[in-house]
Amino acid sequence: MPSPTEIEPPVPDLDVLAARRWRCLPRTRSPWLHEEVASRMADRLQWFRQSPESWLHWEPLLGGIEAHQRLLDLYPGAACWIAADAAPAALKALQTGGRRSWNPLEWGRRRAPALAKAETRVDMLWANMVLHLEPHPQRLLRQWNSHIRTDGFLMFSCLGPDTLRELRTVFSQQGWPMPHHPFTDMHDWGDMLVHSGFAEPVMDMERLTLTYSTGQAVLDDLRELGRNLHAARHPGLRPRCWRQALVIALETGLPRDADGRLVLTVELIYGHAFKAAPKPSRGPAGEAAVTMEEMRAMLRSGRR
Repeated sequence: MPSPTEIEPPVPDLDVLAARRWRCLPRTRSPWLHEEVASRMADRLQWFRQSPESWLHWEPLLGGIEAHQRLLDLYPGAACWIAADAAPAALKALQTGGRRSWNPLEWGRRRAPALAKAETRVDMLWANMVLHLEPHPQRLLRQWNSHIRTDGFLMFSCLGPDTLRELRTVFSQQGWPMPHHPFTDMHDWGDMLVHSGFAEPVMDMERLTLTYSTGQAVLDDLRELGRNLHAARHPGLRPRCWRQALVIALETGLPRDADGRLVLTVELIYGHAFKAAPKPSRGPAGEAAVTMEEMRAMLRSGRR
């Protein structure tokens, strides 16, 4: 029987090995944009009436160390797990980057995060700015679904296809390869959520306009925020004059705002979806059959 990886081809034009290297890159802090997106995503938690009693942070170094602390503040009594390619580094960064509450009553209520296992089940899975880096997103969504309890929910964010559209124009005008791999549209993510076993997906999108004083400032920021993971990017090191040519191309090719600053667009996609109660399977005579675990899940479900 073919594996899920063989059934589902990887995202077109995404370099699988380069994406993994970027996810595993040692970090002591999270990219500033990821922290900002996580803050906006955390504001959406007020939509949920019931606070999760347990939650799982997927790739917290990318998702945001400060965001992790905010979630601990929101749910101080909830059990917390993390899942990360570089798990030891993630645990260390969360410990050294954390802050201690001023209230001694909170000290005993906070729980140190633990590494998630295959059998870990939580009420909320939090995945900030991770999905667009995954070569096999449908498989990852199914994996997330398996970690969420019935009527638990997924919260995620990722980059959308309008991200860096101005940069793509500059590279095209210069005849250069694409500056990044393609990003998936919001509606396609909604379809994939349904196909992965989630229910009632809600998708949202917003665009941020980033402005810079110089082309060098653009490059410095892009280097912190990510890497070019396009499979057809330039295969080797560029000569020393390449950077200067790129800076000139950015300063002459990128649009400018009313203050004369260089402009880049970032499209952010937010999504959340619930894990629905399992449906009973039907036998040849039309009778319904459920396992004891499925029966418990349906009885626990208060939403359906």
